Amino acid sequence: MDKNFSFKKGYRQLTVEQIPKVRKKICDALKLEKVTSFYPRLNGMIEPRISEARAIEAVFAEYGITDIWGE
Repeated sequence: MDKNFSFKKGYRQLTVEQIPKVRKKICDALKLEKVTSFYPRLNGMIEPRISEARAIEAVFAEYGITDIWGE
């Protein structure tokens, strides 16, 4: 697991109300059919492609969060 690919740092900056919305937006952006596919990405177990990293950053940017990568 590479902690550099984790976006937990950004995820922890979300409010409780924002978490399900952000998770859904990321799943939609990455075309993940199951929420269980989300967690390995959140934890940095899967290295995102550049397009995926940009999509994840764009979702967090909607909430004013720009520092997202890392534990």
